[in-house]
Amino acid sequence: MSAKRFLLLLFAAISISCSKSESMSVISQPTPFNLTIPESFPTDVNIPDDNPITNEGVELGRYLFYDGRLSGRTHPDSLMSCGTCHLQSKSFECGIDHPKFKDGHPFGLTGIKTPHVMLPFINLIYNSNGYFWNGMIHPSNPNPNRRTLEDVVYMGIIAPHEIHGDSALTVQLIQKISGYPELFEKAFGTKKVSMKYISYAIAQFIRTLISSESKFDRFTRGEEQLSYEEFLGWLIFSETADCANCHGGVLITNNLFFNNGKQTDFSGIFDDPRDRFHFTNKTTDIGAYRAPTLRNIDLTGPYMHDGRFNTLDEVIDFYSEGVKLSPYISPLMQFANTKGIQLGPVGKQALKAFLLSLHDEKFIANQKFSKPKTFPDGSVQ
Repeated sequence: MSAKRFLLLLFAAISISCSKSESMSVISQPTPFNLTIPESFPTDVNIPDDNPITNEGVELGRYLFYDGRLSGRTHPDSLMSCGTCHLQSKSFECGIDHPKFKDGHPFGLTGIKTPHVMLPFINLIYNSNGYFWNGMIHPSNPNPNRRTLEDVVYMGIIAPHEIHGDSALTVQLIQKISGYPELFEKAFGTKKVSMKYISYAIAQFIRTLISSESKFDRFTRGEEQLSYEEFLGWLIFSETADCANCHGGVLITNNLFFNNGKQTDFSGIFDDPRDRFHFTNKTTDIGAYRAPTLRNIDLTGPYMHDGRFNTLDEVIDFYSEGVKLSPYISPLMQFANTKGIQLGPVGKQALKAFLLSLHDEKFIANQKFSKPKTFPDGSVQ
C-alpha cells in the first residue's frame, strides 16, 4: 500500500471516529412548551428571551417547586419548598387556614414571618408590571438581581422570611440527588446544577399556572349563564362600583398599584418601607399596593397587603362604607367622599355571588400543577 493511500485511509478513519464521537456527544434540544393562550386572554406574555418555556424545563421546575430539599437540608424538620406555602388548593398561596401559618403570613426556617400576606401564583405569565405587592421586581429596578420572576424564585429560596436556604448547600444537595443531573441536562444542556438553572426551571413551571375556567370565564365565552344574583353582582362590580377600575379585564386585575383608602395616617407604623412609594419615590404612590387578581378570591384570604380582613364580607363592607379619604387615595376611588359605595344587603350579597363565580376548580385540581407522587430519585415527601 502506498504511503499516500495509507494516509488517506487513516484520515478517513479519524474523520469517521470524530464524527461518531461528536454525534454521540450532541445533546438533544429541549422541546418547546405548547403554551395555549385561552380565548380572549392577552397574547403578550412575559417570557424572557434567555429562559423560554420547554417541556423539560417545566418538568424539572415542577419537581423542584415541591421538593423540600430545596432548602439545602435533609432533616424532616428542615424540609421546605415553594409548595410548602404556595398550596395549589389555595391558588398557590397559603390561605387563612393553613395548618402551620394561621394568619396568612407564612415563615421559613427562621420563624420570621413575611412582612405582607402572600400573593397567589395565578396568570403571572401575563404580568409585565412587576412582582410583589409594590412591583419592585421589575426590569427598571437598578439592582440586576431584582428584575424577573427568576429573581423572585432565587430570593424565595434564600430570604430569611421565606425558605432561608443556603444557595451553596441547595446546589450541592440537588446535585447529589439521583435523577436530577439528568433532568438538568435535558432542560439546560448540562448536568451541573446551579442556582441559575434551579430558578429558571421553577420560573418556567410557575409561568404555566394559568387560570381561565371559572364560571365567569365560561359566561364570557357564551358557554354558561350566570344566575340572576351573580349577574346583578357583575353589574355592580363592573358599572356601579369602583371594582373594575382596578380589577377589570379578563385577568380580573390590571396589575397596577393603588392607594385604596385603608388608612389616613402614613407615619410611624403605617410608613411601610414595602409600599409602592418606597420603590418609585413618587408621592402619588404613598400607601399604594398591587391590585391582585380576584380569581379564586374565595380561597386567598386574608385580604389586603397586610391581611387585615379575614372574609370577603369584611372586604365588601370596607368598600361599601369603610373607605378612608386621604391626600394619597387613588382618584379611581370614586366613592371615597361618602366612605364607599354604600351598598345595601341585597347589593352586598349580589357582589359576593359574583366574586364567588370567579372560582376556578379546574385550576386548583389540575394534576399538571400538583405535587409529584415521587421525585427523581424515587423518594416520596
